[in-house]
Amino acid sequence: MAAPAPSSVVLRDVAQGDLPIFFEHQRDPESNRMADFPARENNAFMSHWAEILGDESVTKKTIVFEGHVAGNVVGWGPPDERAVGYWIGREYWGRGVATRALSLFLDHEQARPLYAHVAAHHASSIRVLEKCGFTISGRAAAPSGARDELDEELVLQLRA
Repeated sequence: MAAPAPSSVVLRDVAQGDLPIFFEHQRDPESNRMADFPARENNAFMSHWAEILGDESVTKKTIVFEGHVAGNVVGWGPPDERAVGYWIGREYWGRGVATRALSLFLDHEQARPLYAHVAAHHASSIRVLEKCGFTISGRAAAPSGARDELDEELVLQLRA
């Protein structure tokens, strides 16, 4: 499928009404497997997002695709270790939404270097990051989101 037209993906500030949609996105078992990150229960999820929304140092945007909330993208951390992460609802996978949203986000998030940590088996997310200029800068063992063991994680970096 062709990448979406630039006007079909927009970023806007996160609204309280987006949170239930984000919550459902992060509950998807296939998304959890790909991200190697467990779903949070509702109270823990809402508490986590309350912290994000209250932190002025965090850049947080809702991804809107064709008028629908498709996910979110967030930048956080100190200037020399700033990180980016995103979560896209599975119904929007394979449409170029993540690549376009991350590209737009990088216009908002000016800190460089910028880092992303991704499960080594998550080829599509690695591809999105590389299309946006990130390069693999390291590997690490990270706690598995689903099991009591370590999985391989890639560290990607976007330089100036």
